[in-house]
Amino acid sequence: MRNLAKNGLSMSQAQSISNLCNQNAQEIERELNSYNNCSKSINVGGQNYSLQEGIPVPGDILEKLKNKGDLHACQAFLMEAIKGKEAEIDRLRGIQPELSHLVKPERPVVPDYDIMYDVNESWGWSMLTDAEYSEYLQAEAMAAHLGQFIHKNGKLSQLRKDLPNTPSIEWFEVEEGKKTPVKVTKHHVSAALLGIHEDIADAHRKYEQRVNYFKAKVKNLVSDMNAHVQKVNADKAAEFLKLEKELMEKYQIAMDAYNGEILRLTMEFNSQRELTIKDTAALRINVDPRFQHVIDMFITPEN
Repeated sequence: MRNLAKNGLSMSQAQSISNLCNQNAQEIERELNSYNNCSKSINVGGQNYSLQEGIPVPGDILEKLKNKGDLHACQAFLMEAIKGKEAEIDRLRGIQPELSHLVKPERPVVPDYDIMYDVNESWGWSMLTDAEYSEYLQAEAMAAHLGQFIHKNGKLSQLRKDLPNTPSIEWFEVEEGKKTPVKVTKHHVSAALLGIHEDIADAHRKYEQRVNYFKAKVKNLVSDMNAHVQKVNADKAAEFLKLEKELMEKYQIAMDAYNGEILRLTMEFNSQRELTIKDTAALRINVDPRFQHVIDMFITPEN
């Protein structure tokens, strides 16, 4: 800070003297501009009239010019000091605390987890042993073919339906208008066909039960596995949320400490900065000795 010290002119004094320097320099400038080389007059009707007053360059012109130069130099000196002080105060107000040494906590990234996916019946069938799956295929085929034979539209049902309507004799036309009897010999009886139906139906039920057993087993395997999958996924999700909560709590504590330190350092800095600004604002202009004689022209001694 150029030409500023604890002792010297106040800013108001400096501004006032600067204005006076400017006004006095203007007065000298007006005087300098009034110099000429001659006076002019005119005689009209025996009466002399002055047209131009003669104002020659005075003998102390050098002193006047030096005085004018000192006034301008002193004014420039005072204005520079005033602006320098204002610039310094503005600079101080613009300074921000240095906080680059503080490391901002990083927001935690919770590692994701792999989830298990539900299984389907294809998986369930793959869980059967080879022997079980072979038995299932056999039982399904047996149930299908036995069931087909005894179905209401199956062959056995048709035989049982037709048996009572089968005649003992039929007629075969050997030539037009001439028929010969055909002997019909029944080799089934209704009771026997009923017995066959019951035997096959019993076997069908047993095979169908085995088919249903394996289907139910597969469904149970799928249900149990999917329940396990959901349990595993729920446990992983709970662990994820627990870890996320713990990390976020630690992060928040670290952020609170970080923000608290920023606030503390900022407040300390601002407090010190205001004291520096106060000290700077109290500084006065230390007049260079070469301008003291100009200052003495205008300053009023303080009692």
